[in-house]
Amino acid sequence: MTIAISLIGLAAGVVIGATGVGAGALMTPLLLQGFGLALPLAVGTDLWFAALTKISGAIAHHRRGHVAHAVVARLLVGSVPASLLTLAALRAGWIARAAAMGPALGVALLLTAALVLARGAWQRMAARVRWSARRRTALTVLLGAGIGVLVTLSSVGAGAIGSSVIVLLYPELPARKLVGTDVAHAVPLTLLAGAGYALLGHVDWTLLGALLLGSVPGIWIGARLCAALPERATRFGVSAALLFAGWKLIA
Repeated sequence: MTIAISLIGLAAGVVIGATGVGAGALMTPLLLQGFGLALPLAVGTDLWFAALTKISGAIAHHRRGHVAHAVVARLLVGSVPASLLTLAALRAGWIARAAAMGPALGVALLLTAALVLARGAWQRMAARVRWSARRRTALTVLLGAGIGVLVTLSSVGAGAIGSSVIVLLYPELPARKLVGTDVAHAVPLTLLAGAGYALLGHVDWTLLGALLLGSVPGIWIGARLCAALPERATRFGVSAALLFAGWKLIA
């Protein structure tokens, strides 16, 4: 069984490495539909999966100067308090977990699919928008808060949605800094939310370990396959899978 789980982690890692789609968007539906985990347990386990798979990438981007630290700080000013408040609401029972998390996950998957599919058009639109410094800072904090809530409820959003926010507000950043900044923001946010779920007892550590055993080499393989795969076809395939999973959750 452990070998089978690690092979699934390997496959997921290859897709993540080849497409750049966040670990949450791919892994949470798999944990729900493939392993039959309860929704809170799937989200908590995936938050740790997403954080641990991105740590090495965040360190590498930081060492190469590919992180816009001011942008990361503004996003965290919004996302960290929003995540803490969402965790507190879950713990206190103010939010019905199944009732809130299912629709949140479905919406996050649909939004991620749309952003992945229309990435080129989104970037062209962002390049035409001009923000004042004050408005851009305020929007960064505000959208960071939205990402914090969405990630904490669904484990999805720190990757594709976070990068889209950065593209919209900071189109002047080169591609390598867009990626590095997004990853650098995702790691502390998913670690914080994951720690909250761990305190609530919603993490399957054995399953997480088996998945990581396969996903770490899978991401390495996928990153090297990326150049050989047709970008449009892979983007369409991933978007179709996310649309299907998201629709099943909210239909």
